[in-house]
Amino acid sequence: MTLTLHAASREALASAETRLAEVTGEAGADPAALGNELLAVVDLLGREIGLRRAVADASSDPGARTRLVRSVLAGKVSEQTLRVLDAVVAARWSSPRELLDGTESLGRHALLTSAEKAGKLDAVEDQLFRIARIVGSNPELEQTLSDQTAPGDAKRRLLRDLLQGKVDDITLALAEQVVGRSAGRSVGIKLDELVQLAAERRERSVAYVTSASELSAEQRERLAEQLRRIYGRPIGLHVEIDARLGGGLVVRVGDEVIDGSTAGRIAELRRQLA
Repeated sequence: MTLTLHAASREALASAETRLAEVTGEAGADPAALGNELLAVVDLLGREIGLRRAVADASSDPGARTRLVRSVLAGKVSEQTLRVLDAVVAARWSSPRELLDGTESLGRHALLTSAEKAGKLDAVEDQLFRIARIVGSNPELEQTLSDQTAPGDAKRRLLRDLLQGKVDDITLALAEQVVGRSAGRSVGIKLDELVQLAAERRERSVAYVTSASELSAEQRERLAEQLRRIYGRPIGLHVEIDARLGGGLVVRVGDEVIDGSTAGRIAELRRQLA
């Protein structure tokens, strides 16, 4: 998943990602704590418009922007987080909004790095997929969590009440950030973007599979191998069951849909006869 950024912001993000990689690679680094602190800074900048504009002002002295951030956050976040933020605010961003989006991306990457180091990336990816399906199948919940007028903290509490103790802490932190910054976009879609982001860390794509019945381990392996041959890269499967298909599968990889279901074939026949 690639952020849509202007050229200056892409360069700024690349520089900050290099700093993030340096920090998370140090002995004793805690990528989960770093990620949570970066996302907390995103929330702060989201609330404080004046601060956000000041740290994104490309016409001001980079050193002054760095000192401003350190003066505001000293004692509230770790030195590792401050070092990443030094790289963020010293760079030239195209807009305050893109600085905010870039910092959020860094926080997400740090959390996924933590999951990867702990051997939990598969579980986090699958949990995010399951949450997206739950939200997508419940229009009232989707509307509530995507509501721009509802306070972000209230939406996060609702999500936490639903998920606490049922998913990994990293999964919960990522999902809460999506809900807090939904900005009117579908929460389900943004959760799916996180699923893709987790998959990209292993240089693979995601196939969303809807099946009329449960697939065996052998069937999943065979389908994954067939899709790997079609697309020329490893494919991670996320499967949900929908008996309404009548039989067969519907597979979505990116914008491409392969409909091999009974319902899909009947619908196609109806279109041909119309």
